[in-house]
Amino acid sequence: MSQSPNDYLREWKFRTNDYLRILHEREAPPEDKTCCACGSEFPAYRCYDCLGNPVFCLKCCRDEHRRLPFHKIGKWNGGFFEETSLTKIGMEIYLGHQGMPCPALGDIHEWEDTDEPIYQPAEDFPTILEPPFLNRKQCITIVDKSGVHSIMIRFCQCPNACTPDKQLFEMAMFPASFTRPKTAFTFPVLDGFALDNLECGTSAMNYYNKLRRMTSSIFPHLVPDRYRELMRVARQWRQLKLLKWNGFAYESRSPTSGELALFCPACPQPGINAPLPADRNPDDPSWLYARSLVMDGNFKAEHLHPTHPDDEVWLTDGQCFMVSKDQYKAHLAVANDVVQHSECNNHRAVNQANASRHKLEATGIGGCACARHGCFVPHSVVDFQKGERQMNMDYALCHALSHHTDGLSQAFTFYDINCQYNKHFRRRVNESLHLSIPSGMEIIPGIGLWHVHGHQDKCYVRYASTFITGAARIDGEIMETLWAPLNIISPAARGMSTPHRQECLDYQMNDSNFMKMIRMSGFLCRKYKEAIKGVAESASAFDKLNETADPIMVATWEEQDRYAHSRRVTDPSAMDVFEVQLKRAPTRKQQELALLSSRAARLSGNAQRGAATWIASGITIEEMQIALSMDIRRLGRHPTETQTLDICRRRTKLQSRIDEFTIVAATHLGEGFDVDDEIRDLHLDFMDDDSDDNGIDGSDTESEPEADGQQRRDLFYPEKIMIPLPSNIGVARCAELGVEHLLGQEIALREGQANDALQAIRMHLADKAVLFRTAVRPAKSQVKSTRAWTQVHSVERVIRLNTMIYTKCRAQLGNLDAHGLLKKYLRMEKCHLKTTAAVADPNARGQRNATLPWFWSLDIQGDSVSSDWMNEFYRVHWLRTKALRDRWAEELLLVEHEMGWTLEFFLFKASTWLRRLTSTGGAIPEGHKCYAIRQAHMYQELAKHAHANFIKTNPTFRPIS
Repeated sequence: MSQSPNDYLREWKFRTNDYLRILHEREAPPEDKTCCACGSEFPAYRCYDCLGNPVFCLKCCRDEHRRLPFHKIGKWNGGFFEETSLTKIGMEIYLGHQGMPCPALGDIHEWEDTDEPIYQPAEDFPTILEPPFLNRKQCITIVDKSGVHSIMIRFCQCPNACTPDKQLFEMAMFPASFTRPKTAFTFPVLDGFALDNLECGTSAMNYYNKLRRMTSSIFPHLVPDRYRELMRVARQWRQLKLLKWNGFAYESRSPTSGELALFCPACPQPGINAPLPADRNPDDPSWLYARSLVMDGNFKAEHLHPTHPDDEVWLTDGQCFMVSKDQYKAHLAVANDVVQHSECNNHRAVNQANASRHKLEATGIGGCACARHGCFVPHSVVDFQKGERQMNMDYALCHALSHHTDGLSQAFTFYDINCQYNKHFRRRVNESLHLSIPSGMEIIPGIGLWHVHGHQDKCYVRYASTFITGAARIDGEIMETLWAPLNIISPAARGMSTPHRQECLDYQMNDSNFMKMIRMSGFLCRKYKEAIKGVAESASAFDKLNETADPIMVATWEEQDRYAHSRRVTDPSAMDVFEVQLKRAPTRKQQELALLSSRAARLSGNAQRGAATWIASGITIEEMQIALSMDIRRLGRHPTETQTLDICRRRTKLQSRIDEFTIVAATHLGEGFDVDDEIRDLHLDFMDDDSDDNGIDGSDTESEPEADGQQRRDLFYPEKIMIPLPSNIGVARCAELGVEHLLGQEIALREGQANDALQAIRMHLADKAVLFRTAVRPAKSQVKSTRAWTQVHSVERVIRLNTMIYTKCRAQLGNLDAHGLLKKYLRMEKCHLKTTAAVADPNARGQRNATLPWFWSLDIQGDSVSSDWMNEFYRVHWLRTKALRDRWAEELLLVEHEMGWTLEFFLFKASTWLRRLTSTGGAIPEGHKCYAIRQAHMYQELAKHAHANFIKTNPTFRPIS
């Protein structure tokens, strides 16, 4: 049986002293006191970087480290090994002759072992330790991943020798200057910093401070400061790496927009990994070869105004992911900055698009990525100047739609505010001199599945990917995960120069795409397994539902489905067929609007015009009292301090609302009304929660202990206060006060309240029925069962709340003598709230209406009995289940093709590198040849690995070519 981490730690506690003893013994020289290389006695030097920390004599230490100049050594001073350096014992590096001295240098000074140390007594120890580096003029500061070193370097002096900076570069050391370099950075330290910056978000300052501490633990402040040189050389190094990775050493031209960036291997790119239109299977659906894009903004990637904007050097402007500065500025200069107010809910990206911060040159960035795999699109990331404006995102989207899309006729775009953004997108493109989209490209808008729930209800069926043909199983939210790594480096990039910041962000995004690329085969295999399971489950659910449906109704629903999808792009409202279409009974808000706009209200005085709003606020307070009373009842007699504090805060807020309502009451009830008249407590009849169907949680505890009325008022129970509504005052008292007109207004509002409550009860009972069928019954483990019942109980609490609201509403209608409405709105019994087969499976034989409570078959207008509502519920459920089945079928087909496109992408890249061997028409340098073969081999290995994974996951997989 395997041990846990704690088991190993328990064993460690008994071994700690042994390990500590060995750690101390390593401080001393070996017992035989001989050189590990030549066997001479009294070895003076220990190397801390060689395996085992061996000890050497002076000569052997120099000889063994001629090609290991950055090892740290210590010199025996008679009491301990004191830090020193290889340079101090005569180590020199020769350039130009594979490490051997240049013949043109003449006689080289021979070092003699005249300073061989002898053992000294303890009292002769030096009082001040000397730093292990030198600051002599003839030494060059070399920054390596092991620390900062002062190295004696001898340059080649042959007549045909390269300049000193190139000699250093040939020895894998990047010079910080070009004429007489005094500082250089090894390739490993530049690679190490780049990787630390990518993976850990390490800034140049923190990285260099680490190197200083590695150089000297007690004198890091004396180590030469090369922080600024590191930042500059790192920029040059990143540019060289990008040019090398993308093969520009084999071409005489400079990179153009986005050519130094890597893109997604699994997205269709005709001519690269996917066939051109003429070579495709004519039976393939049009959406199969479509680009799926997600758009989003990131407000953490801010940038301060540069100190010297006119003295900035751009190395890769527009060649990666960030757009070219000049063209982007030209677009912004002429674009119309139209402030569009949201017609949907209040979205920050719309209503705060002009948010500006004067200290910032950029308030954030926005861009595009492929929606299925999360790869940034080259040359499609822009800076924001005043928040997330349409003019910014237009530029990003147009460039994303143009990247390797020749031969694609459709594009799915997912954006948090697409219901507003997409309305006039084509008009803005047509009016701009700097924007364009590929000819014939059809843009299909969508909204991410998380953000769409913050929109109006109608946006869900119009823009959620669940209802978009060809969208498959896209959630449209993957961009949020891509910003997280960038946010780690954003604070460090905030104060950089504009070109430096762009290069850092570009490099981070390119690395993100590279990691996606090398992991793509495993990702697609997981998606394929999920798709196989999803297709089976969704098809089974739809088939069971379809079998019980009337064939005539099914034909009608299929026609509705086809028509809605055919009209979706030009008329999104056609998708409303996926929502309940019946005209609902008037809600309380609609009733209030009707009262406020009625002719009587317009002709009356100010007091009467505000009466409907005042009564509506009172009804809202009453609902708050019911909700609070139910929560207090559920807590029982012994709530926690946190729960008690929450209740106290809610009581305080409720009391404030009651006070405001009561103050205004005199305005509407007249001078004859006394606020202190007949103050009573609110009475609520809690319905017994016990249920026989395991669907209603009967665990509610007892309410607070009763006390006399005076004591309750003294103890501050605002949830029990009876507020002065006409229904609480009574019909007779309202007549005395001369405010009979308020009775009719409250009756109308109460009717709307009853309709709202019944609609909520119906919808949540239907949700509960679906939960039982899809979550509770299929649960095969304790964990899944617990989660399923947690969802059920959450729905039940909402049902009980709306039942209490309805019961109170009906009682108030009785107080208002609205006996005609009481015949329509019947008493709610506990048995009415049971989840029965009539709701779970309304088309089952004998279950259509027979066992349904009265409110299920209540006509929407309330004047007859019918099953229209249940027909609508079943129709919508059928359409949505079909949509789910269709999306899973699309997902499976897409993943199968994406496997082929990924394999073709790797093979295309491999063949591209092999073509570079002969692309120049003549002989190419040997190094160029070796690198091209190495890159081709890398992509061939990725293709081989991907093919093996795909065959293992899908034995029927066949490559495209």
